[in-house]
Amino acid sequence: MADTVVDTRRLHSKPQNLNDAYGPPSNFLEIDVSNPQTVGVGRNRYTTYEVRLKTNLPIFKLKESCVRRRYSDFEWLRSELERESKVVVPPLPGKALFRQLPFRGDEGIFDESFIEERKQGLEQFINKVAGHPLAQNERCLHMFLQDEIIDRNYTPSKIRQA
Repeated sequence: MADTVVDTRRLHSKPQNLNDAYGPPSNFLEIDVSNPQTVGVGRNRYTTYEVRLKTNLPIFKLKESCVRRRYSDFEWLRSELERESKVVVPPLPGKALFRQLPFRGDEGIFDESFIEERKQGLEQFINKVAGHPLAQNERCLHMFLQDEIIDRNYTPSKIRQA
């Protein structure tokens, strides 16, 4: 058996100063889905979620934004990304068809525990999507995160970095 020598020397790295350790990160993208609100009555009842973005990535025109989105808006974004980009788009949390049946004895899709579970799933979805470098170039993602109203008649295109 041949003797192998393992090199255990450390790589030489530059010493870290306080600004490097505790300053703002060089690139960050934070997206929170929070503050669910159920509005409407009967068949026109739905839940909206606050989608809050904070970033210093140059591709985004606004460094902070806050918009309200419905589940159907997340579905729109997913279908646009699947149609227009080369990104493998993660699944959305389930549609919960069983919860929409009448005479269930609970609030169905408006039950607090379901809304909380869906909110967490939507936050995971949007963070995976927005964290993908190719998805960050898609106009539909920028509209979803930063425009108050989504223009569903937009012309799909790429965002050019400023």
